Amino acid sequence: MLRHVRGIDHAVILVRDLDRARDTYARLGFTLTPRGTHSLGSQNHCIMFGRDYLELMALPKPHPAFQYFSDFLARGEGVGAIALATDDAAAAQAELASAGIAAEAPLALSRPVENLGEARFTLVQLPPEQTPGFRTFLCQHHTRDIVWRPEYQAHAVGAREIESIAVDAPDPARYAQLFDGLPVTFSTAAAPAVRALRIRVEDRADAAAALRRGGFLPAILADGALAVSAVQAHGITLIFG
Repeated sequence: MLRHVRGIDHAVILVRDLDRARDTYARLGFTLTPRGTHSLGSQNHCIMFGRDYLELMALPKPHPAFQYFSDFLARGEGVGAIALATDDAAAAQAELASAGIAAEAPLALSRPVENLGEARFTLVQLPPEQTPGFRTFLCQHHTRDIVWRPEYQAHAVGAREIESIAVDAPDPARYAQLFDGLPVTFSTAAAPAVRALRIRVEDRADAAAALRRGGFLPAILADGALAVSAVQAHGITLIFG
């Protein structure tokens, strides 16, 4: 793992209708943060776990910084980006450059958090061709106490963390340098895409009950984990294990 990459920070699930996606993920048993509006115009709801999170994001207004996301949404919904955690965005950019990985200059981003102040981030975006099928960027949080609030970390489905991310890619080896040591698995496939997010839950039986209450009938996988299809979850298969 690169020295200034500290793990998975969050997965960005791009959606066309943020209200509809919010309602879907609430029925899945997740607690969502209030809607946030970033300084560059994107809007989101977050699903916070212990150290990482899911982000439902919509783009009501176009912005050059999000052109890749706009193009992604023109094709469909799903995980359009994986954010890697970093303790120092500027140092991470220099480290990437030394490793031969091109990265954009650090980009400041913020959004107001109701009654708490301004959540501030610095992003370092990698070029789309670095990770075909999804965008990768590094995220440094400057206000973790505002983002990770205990009232948003308790979920009816018992979700605790992103356990792993499954990616389809025609050439998995090209991702190895960036994702070495991270819980990202690759399968060879013609069309690159993030195929599934595996969420660790406290108790599978409780998770199944929460999903049924929300109107979902999850498939039972060979290892006993529960799967909700991409058709039901806005373009990404969710596995509760």
